Amino acid sequence: MLYGMVPTARLEMRIPPEKAELIRQAAAARGESVTGFVLQAATRAAEQELAVERETLVPSEFFDAVLVALDGPDQVPAELAALARRARSFRRA
Repeated sequence: MLYGMVPTARLEMRIPPEKAELIRQAAAARGESVTGFVLQAATRAAEQELAVERETLVPSEFFDAVLVALDGPDQVPAELAALARRARSFRRA
């Protein structure tokens, strides 16, 4: 448990008895409570799953090309530059 935090949320599930026993044995082998063992395992799995969602993996050649493009001079198309110079028809409040 994190210091100063009082757990108040609940998660409940139904599992086969043999899996419950397996979890109890694993928690005991680590010297942890079943709650602590399951919380740690579920949290680790959730963090790994979300890391896959949040990370974008690309080949190193592509990444190097992106860095070269970002470090190079700006290449703004003339049409876009002209649009940026136009008077705006709105004002910020």
